[in-house]
Amino acid sequence: MINKKMFNGGRVEVWTCVNFSTRLNRDVPFQFCQGLVDMCNSKGMVFNPRPVIPISSSNPNQIEKALVDVHNRTAQQGKQLQMLIIILPDVSGSYGRIKRVCETELGIVSQCCQPRQASRLNMQYFENVALKINVKVGGRNTVLVDAVQKRIPLVTDRPTIIFGADVTHPQPGEDSSPSIAAVVASMDWPEVTKYRGLVSAQAHHEEIIQDLYKSTQDPQRGLVHGGMIRELLIAFRRSTNFKPHRIIFYRDGVSEGQFSQVLLHEMNAIRQACASLEEGYAPPVTFVVVQKRHHTRLFPADHNRRDLTDRSGNILPGTVFDTHICHPTEFDFYLNSHAGIQGTSRPTHYHVLYDENRFSADDFQVLTNNLCYTYARCTRSVSIVPPAYYAHLAAFRARYYIEDETSAGGSTGGSRSTADRNLAIRPLPVIKDNVKDVMFYC
Repeated sequence: MINKKMFNGGRVEVWTCVNFSTRLNRDVPFQFCQGLVDMCNSKGMVFNPRPVIPISSSNPNQIEKALVDVHNRTAQQGKQLQMLIIILPDVSGSYGRIKRVCETELGIVSQCCQPRQASRLNMQYFENVALKINVKVGGRNTVLVDAVQKRIPLVTDRPTIIFGADVTHPQPGEDSSPSIAAVVASMDWPEVTKYRGLVSAQAHHEEIIQDLYKSTQDPQRGLVHGGMIRELLIAFRRSTNFKPHRIIFYRDGVSEGQFSQVLLHEMNAIRQACASLEEGYAPPVTFVVVQKRHHTRLFPADHNRRDLTDRSGNILPGTVFDTHICHPTEFDFYLNSHAGIQGTSRPTHYHVLYDENRFSADDFQVLTNNLCYTYARCTRSVSIVPPAYYAHLAAFRARYYIEDETSAGGSTGGSRSTADRNLAIRPLPVIKDNVKDVMFYC
C-alpha cells in the first residue's frame, strides 16, 4: 500500500467513535481516530476530520444503551451515521452483540478495533482498517485492469453476475442452533468487486440452501415470488441498469457425495428465480464447487530453483493443475492462487459441475485466479475466490446475531428428532437495508 491509492475512495461525512475499553489512556481514542482519518484521506478517501458528535467513552457493561444513545444523538441533528468506529471492551465476547445491535436494530455500519491495536497507533494497522472502512462506505479498493478495459473473456463482453454461496453449520453438540446459508453477488459490472450479501437460517446441518428461491400463495396478491437469488438479481438490475446475461455461481462447502443433490436443487432454484422475473428469462449458468478441505498438496519439482518457488518455498501463486491428479472426464482443477507465508500451501480445488457458458479451461482458470486479487480486506491474492470467501464471512457474521440468544439458554440435549429441530428454526434478525447495500461483513 506504500504510495498506492484505492481505486474508488469512499466518502465519509457523518461519523463518530465510541470507546468501550477502560484501560486505554484518555487521549488514545482521539489520537487513534486522527491517525485513521489521516490514513483514509491519504489513500484516496474523502473522510471528514470532524466527528458528528464528540468521541466518547462508555461503560462496557452498557453497550446497547451507548449504541442507542449515539444513534439518537446523531438522528437529533437530522443526519444518518455512515460509519461508527468502535474500540472494543478489554474483555472479549461483546463483538457479536455490537454487530447485532448496529446492523439489525439501528442500521449502523460499524468498524470494530481491538484496544491493544488502537493504543499502538501502528501505520500498517491503519492501512488494513482503511481498506475495510472503504468498502463499508461503498468504495472500491482494487479493480482488475482487464475488467476496466473489458478484456475478460465471457465476463466483460456482456453483463455478468458472479455469485458466491456457503453454508456454515453449528459446532458439534449444538443441536438447537440452525445452519446458516449466505449468498453474495456482484453488484457492479464490468468491475465485479462490490458484493451484496444475504443470509438465511435453515434446518440443523442442512447442506442444500433452502432459500435460494421460494414462492408463497397470498390471498390478496396471489403467487408471491421471493428468495435470495431473485433479490440479488433485482439489486444487480437496480445497481447497473442491466439484467444479467450470464451467471457464474461459486458454491463453497460441498463434499463430493452431495454434488448431484446440490446441483439438482440449487440449479433448479436459480432457474425458477430467473423465470419469476420475466417470462423466458434464462441466462446461461456456470456452477462451480469450491473445495478447500482435501489432502492434495503441490510441491516444486526442484526446491533449489528460485524461479519455481516463492519466498516460503511453496509453489508460485497462479500455479494450476488440471491433468493427471484430476477427474478423467469432468472439468476440475487445482489452483494455488496465493503466496504461502508459512507451512505448505493448500491449493483450492474447483469442480465445474455445470457450464452453459462454455468456458474454455484456460479462460475459466485465468478468471478465477484474477478474481483472487480483488479481495477487499488485503492487497495480496487470497487462496479461494472472493465471492466464496465473502459468503463465508457473511454466514459467520449471521452466526453472531443468534449467538447471544442461543448461548443465554444454555446447552440442550442431543435427543431431539429431526422434525422437532425443523420446527425450531427461527428466522435471523433482519439486516437493515442501508447496511445490506454495502459490504458490511468485511
